[in-house]
Amino acid sequence: MTNIHVHERYHPNQPLIAPKKKASAFAEQLKKSLHKPVSFSHHAKERLSQQGISLSDVQLKKLNEGVETAREKGAQDSLLLMKDLAFVVSVKNNKVITAMKQDRMENQIVTKIDSALII
Repeated sequence: MTNIHVHERYHPNQPLIAPKKKASAFAEQLKKSLHKPVSFSHHAKERLSQQGISLSDVQLKKLNEGVETAREKGAQDSLLLMKDLAFVVSVKNNKVITAMKQDRMENQIVTKIDSALII
């Protein structure tokens, strides 16, 4: 006959509840860094200034939502089209690489992107 050893005690008056797992500090920091607003490269800032483009809060919100959508789909570098504006964004770095008015895109080739979104 085998001996059975029980190492835990069960008290019928206490429900069995699994202990909650705490998120690691790394996971929390990663989550925070992914939800910060997009930044603009020096080149993108120059392009916006040269073309007289200023973004409203609504446009910035749409741009951030577009980047988040691209991230959820696994995109790395995306072309985001917003009405009359176009942005090339490094999704993994959360940074606008370049920006231009769409009417200036005629005869332009956008390379090194893996996705395009119309926002």
